[in-house]
Amino acid sequence: MIKNTILAMLALGILTTSCDSDDDNAPTTANLTINLTGLEELGSDFVYEGWVIVDGAPVSTGTFSSVDFPQSFSVDADQLASASTFVLSIEPAVDSDPAPAATKILAGDFSGSSASVNSNNIVADLSSSTGKYILATPTDEDETNEESGVWFLDNSGEAAVQGLDLPTLSDGWVYEGWVVFDGTPVSTGTFTDPNAADNNAATSVFKGDAGNGPGYPGEDFLQNAPSGLTFPTDLKERTIVISVEPSPDNSAAPFTLKPLAHVVPADAMNHTVIDMGAGPVVSLSGTVTR
Repeated sequence: MIKNTILAMLALGILTTSCDSDDDNAPTTANLTINLTGLEELGSDFVYEGWVIVDGAPVSTGTFSSVDFPQSFSVDADQLASASTFVLSIEPAVDSDPAPAATKILAGDFSGSSASVNSNNIVADLSSSTGKYILATPTDEDETNEESGVWFLDNSGEAAVQGLDLPTLSDGWVYEGWVVFDGTPVSTGTFTDPNAADNNAATSVFKGDAGNGPGYPGEDFLQNAPSGLTFPTDLKERTIVISVEPSPDNSAAPFTLKPLAHVVPADAMNHTVIDMGAGPVVSLSGTVTR
């Protein structure tokens, strides 16, 4: 009899279930909308992840892999309202660490309901980057193939000096040199200090057998050419690029940020300094709205 009475009262809405009570106490959410320019898709093992900084602590706003914008994410309303900053990072697709990775690519402080975000204040300000290089193959003893190597140095004075003037990158990022052969980019190696040899100076499979070359970033393309290419080669009319890469790297291809680039002149002289120009993507930017 009591059971039937309770069921009748529930049907009439006189009583509510404990589930309804829980819903009343559930946190409310609000939309965070991001609209970014210049991002490229990552490799299959990585995703982008947004974060808002609340009382000095990062709170995830969700991950994404598509670079079609705008995109919206549902975030705890109270946390979103009190957030001071938005940060975008690159994370492993399978990630056991709840904290943001070191590889942070965009950031900006909220002013009212929006934040202007960019890469300048979280990766590096690359706008003043300059570069010089020469054609030479110092890792072999053959003087007939000097146009098959590129070295980022300036030998116009009495002694060679560094050829790249680049800012120090934040943790999680490295520089990488490239030569583009008919649409195929081949790495010259990664580095963080333009005044020192790159990370593959002693292990490159492309260099000659007579040594590691000068103590600056660069590469000789003399042997073990990738499929479809032939080494030694001629770098004239090829494109030379300096990119900024995530570390760990998300892809074997050059990353979005490319502060320096230059097509080697057809009449370039070996062992003679050549100036680089600004690359196609010096910074990334966007707007985040709450």
